[in-house]
Amino acid sequence: MPLIKNRYGKGRVRIMRIHRDGDKQDVSQLSIKAMLEGDFGRAYTDADNSTSTSTDTIKNIVNVVARENTALSTEEFCQVLAKRYLDLYPQARSVSITAHETKWARLAVDGELHPHAFLLDSNGKPTVEIHATRDGMTMSSGLDNFTFMKSTQSGWENYYTDKYSTIQPTNDRICATSMVASWTWSGKPASYPATNAKILDILLKEFATTYSPSVQNSLYRMGEKVLAAVPEISEISMACPNIHYIPMNLSAFGLDNNNDVFLPTDEPHGQIECTVGRG
Repeated sequence: MPLIKNRYGKGRVRIMRIHRDGDKQDVSQLSIKAMLEGDFGRAYTDADNSTSTSTDTIKNIVNVVARENTALSTEEFCQVLAKRYLDLYPQARSVSITAHETKWARLAVDGELHPHAFLLDSNGKPTVEIHATRDGMTMSSGLDNFTFMKSTQSGWENYYTDKYSTIQPTNDRICATSMVASWTWSGKPASYPATNAKILDILLKEFATTYSPSVQNSLYRMGEKVLAAVPEISEISMACPNIHYIPMNLSAFGLDNNNDVFLPTDEPHGQIECTVGRG
């Protein structure tokens, strides 16, 4: 029986990097998954481990590269890490790195940002994904489960209906989602963190300041704006589960409900996804 495909590595390698610059310190907390592909099949088929390093060693390399590179952005750190694996293991054909960041925001004290005190920012996790071979590297950055909403200026009308349709059209509804988004780099920006922040700002501004006839249309326009403003990316993908807010029926209490009181629910939810790229 042929071994069709295999890869192996280490997942959920947790590290906290602290970069010290005088009194000011910066922190970067990551969960890393590093997976190798190459000449490792004999460990599966022939119980021959001679080409396979241990997954514990793969973890140790993450820690060493982190110690050597405390100041790098997550994107740059993952690039250095991928190259280290390829340099160490000639039997490796490719390496895939995935990083999820736990965000820490600098604490403000008396109106000034503190040099070494932080608050947990729990809205969304920044992500980086890299696939590196000996011929090149592809990389994307993004956000996982970033939640945002607006209480009006959203609708759903003039849609296709059939005998199973029950939802009523509206031009005034809450629009909320927990977005998973990623953008693929085609060039290196002056700063990955600053460009990632710019992309998020563009997405949120378009969402907040324009009427949404559908989540589909909003996502497309959000992607258009990002691509127009950030030449270093080739495409952006967004997946947005609709967090529903259902108007409560208060008629039993002699009360109307003029879009004032809702039941929040995220199950089941609509799932809207798209990728917007250059022509």
